[in-house]
Amino acid sequence: MKYIVLLGDGMSDEPIAELDGLTPLQAAKTPNMDKLAQRGRIGLAATVPEAFHPGSDVVAFRLNLVTLGLAGGDMYMQDFSAGHISTEEARELIECLQEELGDDEFQFYPGVSYRHLMVWRGGRDDLHVLPPHDLTGQSVSNHVLRSEEAMPLMQITSSAQLLFKRHPVNVKRETAGKNPANSIWLWGQGKRPQMPTLQDKFNLTGAVISAVDLIKGIGIFAGLDVIDVPGATGYLDTNYLGKAEAALEALKTRDYVYLHVEAPDEAAHSGSLADKIEAIERFDKDVVGTVMAGIDSLGDYRLLLLPDHPTPVEKMTHTKDPVPFVLCGSGKEFASENAVAGYSEVTAKESGLLIDPGHKIMDLLVSGKLP
Repeated sequence: MKYIVLLGDGMSDEPIAELDGLTPLQAAKTPNMDKLAQRGRIGLAATVPEAFHPGSDVVAFRLNLVTLGLAGGDMYMQDFSAGHISTEEARELIECLQEELGDDEFQFYPGVSYRHLMVWRGGRDDLHVLPPHDLTGQSVSNHVLRSEEAMPLMQITSSAQLLFKRHPVNVKRETAGKNPANSIWLWGQGKRPQMPTLQDKFNLTGAVISAVDLIKGIGIFAGLDVIDVPGATGYLDTNYLGKAEAALEALKTRDYVYLHVEAPDEAAHSGSLADKIEAIERFDKDVVGTVMAGIDSLGDYRLLLLPDHPTPVEKMTHTKDPVPFVLCGSGKEFASENAVAGYSEVTAKESGLLIDPGHKIMDLLVSGKLP
């Protein structure tokens, strides 16, 4: 038996007046996801525990390259992604931080585009900072760490701003009319997680495919192999098709693949309805469509389709609402009991099936049994 999870990050949303009260999932052309919903079991999964914030804070400090602007003498979050800076440009900046500021206490590790990592050895994990994408267009004055305990982070941030001010990468970006990465934003800190591997829990071998280092890190803790796909950016221009083809190839030698696409979430954080719909449609065509066209050749399989959380375009941040999922497979264990119009938040709610807590959905995928 082969198992695959197809996750469109932040796909779920809320009704939008511009779409005549439809959600982006309802408005987008998604024939492949609709087909899965019609042949499998659709429902809602409560993926965010009640006491948790709907973010993805896991280890160390997330370090984002951002663009801060000045208005009326106040500093505000102009661009949480520094113009979706390229991975190559970002690497130069992070390597500069490591060379100038790195020591036994602080280390800086380059990631993809604007997302990176800072390790603070012996540091604190009880400091609260909002994610930069929650502050777009807002003043950051009241969200800067000012306590004595946070003084080392304030100094790191100030030093980074000085280093970046005339860095060749930013000089070139400004000359080209692009947003410079003129600051770092440290947030989402946490300690190393303790978790069983999928081998321990389900006796499965597997792989994770994502452009987001956070997802890769969780995959490593779960005992999964990390598969890097050329052209996977974590943005609208990511290599959707390459990810799907890599997943099918990985399933030839492994039991399980988790395929993650960040693009719908990124579009929603930017407040772009058009980009979110495009990301959903590309996910449907190039990821879901490609996987479904090739998975039958691998033998018996079970598939789970879902987002991790909603990211409403109009709110530009994560919410806690349950997300629509579909379970289907080559067998009849998840065969649809009722006619379903397609894949959306509405049809999932109408099914009356709610998985809470949401993590139990993995048990359902592997066991082939619904509650």
